[in-house]
Amino acid sequence: MGVALLQQQTNLNGKNVCWRSTTKPISLSMVCGFMLFGLGMISLLTGHMASNLEWYSQRFVHHSFYSTLDGNGHAPIDIWKSQYSKYYYGCKERGRGFAPAVHERKSNGYLLIATSGGLNQQRTGITDAVVVARILNATLVLPQLDHHSFWKDDSDFINIFDVNWFVTYLAKDIPIVKRVPDKVMRSMEKPPYTMRVPRKSEPEYYLNQVLPILLRRQVLQLTKFDYRLANDLDDDLQKLRCRVNYHALRFTKPIQQLSQKLAIRMQKMANRFIAVHLRFEPDMLAFSGCYFGGGEKERLELGEIRKRWTTLPDFNPDEERKRGRCPLTPHEVGLMLRALGYTNDTYLYVASGEIYGGDETMKPLKDLFPNMYTKEMLAEEELKPFLPFSSRLAALDYIVCDESNVFVTNNNGNMAKILAGRRRYMGHKRTIRPNAKRLSALLLERRKLDWDTFAKKVKACQRGFMGEPDEMKPGRGEFHEYPSSCVCEKPFIDEELSEAGHHPPKLATRNMTVEIDSIMDGGNEESGQLHNPSGRGSNI
Repeated sequence: MGVALLQQQTNLNGKNVCWRSTTKPISLSMVCGFMLFGLGMISLLTGHMASNLEWYSQRFVHHSFYSTLDGNGHAPIDIWKSQYSKYYYGCKERGRGFAPAVHERKSNGYLLIATSGGLNQQRTGITDAVVVARILNATLVLPQLDHHSFWKDDSDFINIFDVNWFVTYLAKDIPIVKRVPDKVMRSMEKPPYTMRVPRKSEPEYYLNQVLPILLRRQVLQLTKFDYRLANDLDDDLQKLRCRVNYHALRFTKPIQQLSQKLAIRMQKMANRFIAVHLRFEPDMLAFSGCYFGGGEKERLELGEIRKRWTTLPDFNPDEERKRGRCPLTPHEVGLMLRALGYTNDTYLYVASGEIYGGDETMKPLKDLFPNMYTKEMLAEEELKPFLPFSSRLAALDYIVCDESNVFVTNNNGNMAKILAGRRRYMGHKRTIRPNAKRLSALLLERRKLDWDTFAKKVKACQRGFMGEPDEMKPGRGEFHEYPSSCVCEKPFIDEELSEAGHHPPKLATRNMTVEIDSIMDGGNEESGQLHNPSGRGSNI
């Protein structure tokens, strides 16, 4: 536009002027002088610019990959691995201003922590307990695990986690002891003070309300410690969370050894496999207030379980489903995966507790994915020592799910969030969380759609829920699920993608046909009978 304007003004009067105004025209010789001066300055700065241009171009060029379109306004997604994961890595290093840990004798007292819930809920409590001890400048006593929750597991910290590793790894962050020294306990005039802090408390709350009590009593216990620390903290404290969760909390050798055997057995059967975490236990379904197509029998059974919670409000099942608060059934998980492009020869590892409806509920998923395994199927005899302990069984599933190529969940519970965060931190391994709000409506109308239309809509629903790096924005969701402060970006370009013209490789497709009714029909909803889809050996 500027060049055209210049030409317009030049042609106006046949004179060499750059801008027509009431002032004296600028001569061509002056323009040339300015141009020569500009060229001189450019040549002077060329060295500096060249030294930085390459870095900046490498730093930002891969962002353009996200906007490489496939004709529908989106880049195609590889269902097995994010092609952008190589640009990100977990970063946990302490900042320069992060002071070394105080010595036990100089700390402000001893902090006792009583965690709450199942294994992964307790894991969040342990992680936050370390951060709270750091905020209070306290010595952390090895956290106590919950023995009275629904899971009824009497395992202690030492039975699940490597205690010596935990203490040693965090030595630069906080002092940790296995128990309060006897000398301190004998010197106390009163038993340790016990209190429960509000959920999601800010660091200021701990400094203003908790620290004075700790200083006065020397030993303080915080009970029901789960999600008792704010989600949004400064980067140094967030990185401490990551050091605890992803490095310091290492499982015991028996758990590690058996879980690795399970993962290797899956890998020997298939080059890559999917781990599906199914939360479909009767109590969980009852608590959700949702309806899952099991007719009057389901309503009576789950209604009876709901009576355990006297303060639980009455939910409208249809409204809960519209809000996306209902977990997907095993059949619905299978439909979602097939629609995304996973074929029926894909191997599945299923991590779950007691499935409501048992084999009958699981049958449609198995018909869609015949190569389906559980830890009980992979290690019958070796598993026996673990069977009385739900937390140790959960730890086995945790590791195998983390080793999988793809992790899928039918809910957004504690294990789903913790594993999603870990997989993001460890290289953005493909992690699929159902977009329940949109999928629920789509699944209800699935019988009205042909398979290609259904699959296309599922893929559209799941954009933004596939574990891509650009889904993780600072401040989004729970930090345990989106550890944005601990995921750093590599400042260089991928040469292979650059040589390919900045176009990510498109997914290979097959000629796949199937009878939509045979694979999408879940059976008679009112009777609760789930039919066997006839597409057992077909590809979708």
